[in-house]
Amino acid sequence: MAPPESRSNRSSFEGLMPGRSGDNDGIGSPLTPTALAALRPGARNQFSCRQLGGQIRRREHRRDRSTGMQSVRIHAFGGPQVLTLETAPTPEPQPEEILVRIHAASINPVDYKIRNGGYVEKDRLPLTLGRDFSGVVERCGPNVEAFKPGDAVYAMLTPDRGGYAEFVAAKAQDCAAKPERLDHLHAAAVPLAALTAWQGIFDHGGVSAGQRTLIHGAAGGVGHFAVQFAKARGATVFATCSGRDIDFVQSLGADEAIDYKNQRFEDAVRDVDLVYDLVAGETQERSWSVLKEGGTIVSTLQQPSKEKAAERKARGTHYMAKPDGAQLAEIGRLIDEGTVRVEVGKVFPLRQAADAERALEEGHVRGKVVLKVA
Repeated sequence: MAPPESRSNRSSFEGLMPGRSGDNDGIGSPLTPTALAALRPGARNQFSCRQLGGQIRRREHRRDRSTGMQSVRIHAFGGPQVLTLETAPTPEPQPEEILVRIHAASINPVDYKIRNGGYVEKDRLPLTLGRDFSGVVERCGPNVEAFKPGDAVYAMLTPDRGGYAEFVAAKAQDCAAKPERLDHLHAAAVPLAALTAWQGIFDHGGVSAGQRTLIHGAAGGVGHFAVQFAKARGATVFATCSGRDIDFVQSLGADEAIDYKNQRFEDAVRDVDLVYDLVAGETQERSWSVLKEGGTIVSTLQQPSKEKAAERKARGTHYMAKPDGAQLAEIGRLIDEGTVRVEVGKVFPLRQAADAERALEEGHVRGKVVLKVA
């Protein structure tokens, strides 16, 4: 069964009731003159306010779930303050899509990179962020046969739709049944991170039993899946992480965990078949010295040097993960049989999406950051 919500995760929800300490959105605080005016008879029941503590701005509306949903969107690029909780149209599923009521969504680095102005043109705004989710099917398009209303599913989304919302219309082919061992909070942590690791380790890295694999950034969202996938395939796994994550990374199956702050990985490992790079920069450059002739460096962040690859008769590749329902189903089977576990580091409610992104962008998080939506 999925691990129970930890005390540290529960603390993310403390202080959300009006008037309790820790409530950062102004609910329970004295109303401002502007807010009071909005509540007077005859005033429009719609106003905007900026949450204290740098949390998201809220736009309150009278709404009916049949005509709208709560969604966190951006209308401009910038810091976490540009995230806005507002009412948006509930999407209609196309013939090959399913409408899903989202229970949880996860935060990924691509989310704040898009928010900061990367990957997306300005004419795409406003935009709902979030690239993966776990939820329950509400309605199916007429051509969908694999799912039915009431099914629990999870998926990585294409960039034209977002998971920071109460509903999403997802392509059925990109979805898979939620692992039975996991609750929605843990299932939402899986799709993008696990598919990134799967495609990097297997599709691009070609890891097989008996090979030696070095994984940089092994304690993070993608890294903690990569360690488990490589080990499940029978590889010998070396992994770099911070000193406080040594025990955690070893518990995932790493044969040797290296504290990158106090030990040079070049002194601990050599003749590596695959370097899986989730750090880039100097770490990637130094990795060429431990790669065996004919080996491979795979990176999610930057293209490895073609010149150095040629010198070592090696291969270097950079890639971006893609949604894949079949691979996600295979990952789900590994989770249900107990081969792979999911680490959730922090949980935030949807209205604190700005704080959730800030936690990932500015802090060191073990595993994944997740939004509780329902």
